[in-house]
Amino acid sequence: MKRISFFILSVLAVVTLLALGAFLSIRKPAAKRPPNIVLIFMDDMGYGDLNSYGAYGYNTPNLDRLAMEGMRFTHFYAAQAVCSASRAALLTGCYPNRVGIAGALMPWAKTGLHSEETTIAELLRQKNYTTGIFGKWHLGHQREFLPLQHGFDEYFGLPYSNDMWPVYYDGKPHDPVRHPNRAQYPVLPLIDGNDKVDEVTSLEAQALLTARYTERAVQFIQKNRNQPFFLYLPHSMPHVPIAASKRFRGKSPIGLYGDVMEEIDWSVGEVLNALKKNRLDENTLVIFTSDNGPWLNFGNHAGSSGGLRQGKGSSWEGGQRVPCIVRWPGVVPGGTVCHKMAATIDIYTTLAAITGAALPNTRKIDGVNILPLLKGEPGANPRTHFFYYYNRNDLEAVRKDHWKLMLPHKGRTYMPLPGNDGFPGATPNDTVHLALYDLRRDPAETYDTKEQHPDIVKQLLELAETARQDLGDALTKRDGANVRKAGSLDISSK
Repeated sequence: MKRISFFILSVLAVVTLLALGAFLSIRKPAAKRPPNIVLIFMDDMGYGDLNSYGAYGYNTPNLDRLAMEGMRFTHFYAAQAVCSASRAALLTGCYPNRVGIAGALMPWAKTGLHSEETTIAELLRQKNYTTGIFGKWHLGHQREFLPLQHGFDEYFGLPYSNDMWPVYYDGKPHDPVRHPNRAQYPVLPLIDGNDKVDEVTSLEAQALLTARYTERAVQFIQKNRNQPFFLYLPHSMPHVPIAASKRFRGKSPIGLYGDVMEEIDWSVGEVLNALKKNRLDENTLVIFTSDNGPWLNFGNHAGSSGGLRQGKGSSWEGGQRVPCIVRWPGVVPGGTVCHKMAATIDIYTTLAAITGAALPNTRKIDGVNILPLLKGEPGANPRTHFFYYYNRNDLEAVRKDHWKLMLPHKGRTYMPLPGNDGFPGATPNDTVHLALYDLRRDPAETYDTKEQHPDIVKQLLELAETARQDLGDALTKRDGANVRKAGSLDISSK
């Protein structure tokens, strides 16, 4: 009898252990999915254009929420103060002159981002991310340069800036006699995938762009909720010509620019709501920033540099220092401010570090990993210097820590009276002399301190020399040792 009882107890013990093991295997947590990544990139939005950076006269509650739940950077830089160059830098992690992209590519350009450059989208594809872009591309409008050929699975948007169209500043079709410069522009195409599906021919059509991009972005989130994704949302606004949909037109007390900003804020809210609705917000890294500073000569149709000097198209702080907010629950401490220097070229390297994607091993990358900053690690300071390039390859300034040395060059100035209601004011040439600024005490770059700090000037001139050796400098007629060519339709130049 005892043997039978012992046998029964043994069987029960084995069954219990097997059941417990099965239960534990069922309860074992699955490996955490890599974070989704949402990168929202504005066009010509200035440092002072968000409520969290000092803007007033309109409301940006969704962006305020993003700042309260994330980290706000106060010394964040676009790689260059103009469209195509800035976007090339963002997507490749390189200074734009390194990859051969300068200025703003025109609709008749025969160049674009080279096929051998690895974009963020291609980087993340290594880790099985689905990738989509909805908005402005501006890295080559021919088929071989479009997003689907650079690692993106989906694309919907404009191939270049929304002012590159045969329409005058008043929103009316150009007069070939009165506005001959407008005659060179083709009709503004809207691209889906690789094909033109629509045309933007009026300000009413421009007013629909923000909502159309947002709608596609939300669809992309819903469609890919069960797999890691990279969503790149480069808005056309608030680049002129600005336009707001009927829902937002006349809503802001400061006029059309405020209306546009409130619609952009709505767009951000729709993206955040889609993440939450699909239970993705806790595992999604959201980055919001701009391609350069405000186009100030458009007056009330332009944004604010927030007290920084000058704006778009200049190497003064107002041209390249931009707002940046990063939200990533559980990783980025909410409601924090980072005063360390960082730049759009650092996003590339940081995303590689976060996802484990391998950086290109045969091409130099300029970005640094700012994940320690995002985590709020004490003492983290991955970026100690920054080079301000403009035009084809002009080194116009260099920054190290809180010191900035302006190098002699010719540049634009916004000092004359700006334009109004969509018409631009003048931007005459300005002669910039060698000058040293302490950005910690003088962010408006008002007081030249080179006579008081000759040792700092010497250090920064030496740093400038390293940039010239590496990247070149057209102002001093120097060729860089490590620059690469842009893609070209001319086979002989590839």
